[in-house]
Amino acid sequence: VHVVESGGGSVQPGGSLRLSCETSKSSRSILGMNWYRQAPGKEREFIVALKWNDGRTNYADSVKGRFTAYRDDAKVMIYLQMNSLKAEATAVYFCNARTREGKGWGSIYEYWGLGTQVTVSS
Repeated sequence: VHVVESGGGSVQPGGSLRLSCETSKSSRSILGMNWYRQAPGKEREFIVALKWNDGRTNYADSVKGRFTAYRDDAKVMIYLQMNSLKAEATAVYFCNARTREGKGWGSIYEYWGLGTQVTVSS
């Protein structure tokens, strides 16, 4: 398994959770790591993209100001701090790692975890 998410759970509206994502891929091969979510009956939704070499992030408008993604280069992990959670945040949250591997220019690969469930309910 190349990507594993953790940290999901149940929380009341207005609460916070921090998700973690670890990858077995080497830090040198990673181009970026991203978070997505998929609510029941809906398509997978982009949340945030994190560029690995400088940690810059790009958020979906729906989570700006409430969610923060950051990385730990040494541990090859990223985190998603989610604050002021709303009921509509209930979903399975997925982590994705995009890498460049192989000789020369290499090839681009994407790896997905199995997801972690987040439930926001009173």
